[in-house]
Amino acid sequence: MLKLEGITKRFPGVVALDGVDFDLLPGEIHVVFGENGAGKSTLVNVIVGKLHPEEGAYTIRDDSALGLSPAETAKRGVSAIYQEFSLAPPLSVFDNLFLGKEQTRWGILLKRQMRERAREVLASIECTVDLDAPVARLSRAEKQQTEIAKALLNESKVLIFDEPTASLTDIEAGKVLNLARSLRDQGVGIIYISHRMREIRELADRVTVLRNGRKVGTLQRDQIDQDILVEMMTGRKMEDLFPLIKANPGESVLKIDGLSTTSGGVRDVSIEVRAGEVVGLAGLVGCGKGRVGRAVFGLEGVTGGSIEVHGEPVVPKSPRQMLDMQVCYLPADRAEEGLCLNRPIHENFNICDLELPSHSSFGLLKRVVLKADAQKSADRLKLNPNNINALTEFLSGGNRQKVLLGRGLTRDIRLFIFDEPTVGVDIGAKAEIYLLIKSLAEDGAAVLLISSDLEEVVHLSHRLYALHDGKVVAKLEGDEKNEERVLQSFFGKKASAPAEAVE
Repeated sequence: MLKLEGITKRFPGVVALDGVDFDLLPGEIHVVFGENGAGKSTLVNVIVGKLHPEEGAYTIRDDSALGLSPAETAKRGVSAIYQEFSLAPPLSVFDNLFLGKEQTRWGILLKRQMRERAREVLASIECTVDLDAPVARLSRAEKQQTEIAKALLNESKVLIFDEPTASLTDIEAGKVLNLARSLRDQGVGIIYISHRMREIRELADRVTVLRNGRKVGTLQRDQIDQDILVEMMTGRKMEDLFPLIKANPGESVLKIDGLSTTSGGVRDVSIEVRAGEVVGLAGLVGCGKGRVGRAVFGLEGVTGGSIEVHGEPVVPKSPRQMLDMQVCYLPADRAEEGLCLNRPIHENFNICDLELPSHSSFGLLKRVVLKADAQKSADRLKLNPNNINALTEFLSGGNRQKVLLGRGLTRDIRLFIFDEPTVGVDIGAKAEIYLLIKSLAEDGAAVLLISSDLEEVVHLSHRLYALHDGKVVAKLEGDEKNEERVLQSFFGKKASAPAEAVE
């Protein structure tokens, strides 16, 4: 369906793609796998016509596609669905589907024909979203279905999915995977970018691995193996991913007793986190674990129970109050809740610290000090590219997460609450984030790690609480803290239940 040979794309000081070969067959899901900065986004932008390579050949159905604009590439049947949607929130689903490609006759919109066509396309992907609903009111999964429907209205035969399940619940992600399979069965060629090993194993017909702008190799379906993929992508073996974090528990920093929230998502939860340890809060997406962190940070109302920070009772009312109590919460959705993407990186690093005496006086910001502190954080986190004056929106997902994490390094924080810290992040960036968590805990901070990643939460935490349907169903530590028992608890099984019960 398309073929790239020897594609080379350079930016000032960087070779983003170095002689890369890639091809896509009809009715195939071809996964592109690699660390942030490996060249995946550049490859996608070359395919859709946003970037033009300096060297190499690019054909769509044997016709040269070099130099085509995104609009011309789309006319040839190539469309991309990105993590950040290109929808107009105030407009309806119907208006978004036909925005820029309205059907008219003598200057009059052919609304009936357009609605019939829209219903056909939505039905083809088993989407039941209301055509008249404003996009702003849709769930993330429904927005994604709308984006896919837009592409199919263009009669696209090549679809590019860029981390399509990064911010979805497990149920929503399952629908996306089923949709990808259905489109493949209809003969659509799919380029699928993901860091989730389970998805790759379930979907991929082939996997091409990029590292530092070069193609490392392509694996066929029967060759796909997690350890092999990780080593190809990073040059490191899988067992080197999780660091050993020394436990040195001190005083109680966070104690929650019988917590319930206004949403009803948390019911009678009791946990404790001490200085110098990592405590895991595990469970499937939607089990309520994320709401625990939000309640502690004053982002969700509390209807029952008590919260103590540093041994003192507290009623969290605002993030500012909790920051002053040396608590830092890092949200799961960094784009919506964590970062100002249209502002420079250094401003995002320091946005929570502007009122500190070291950073301002008499209402005037000490910009030199602010930038110096931001640069220290960027250096410590190995930000790539390390240019704190650049806009945050141009960073990869892993580097955006580093900027978010950096906020906790500019204040005296004693409790770090990480909510899904590695969602949408590649293996290499994960390893760096894990080392940061290790350094924080071993320096005496208390860390609450909220995660749906089974391996992550088991390997990093010293003690683990598992949630199901808003309640703690297991407290595991020592030899009891293993993947089998945690997995059982994910589905509401008791930790002592036999493994067959999960089946």
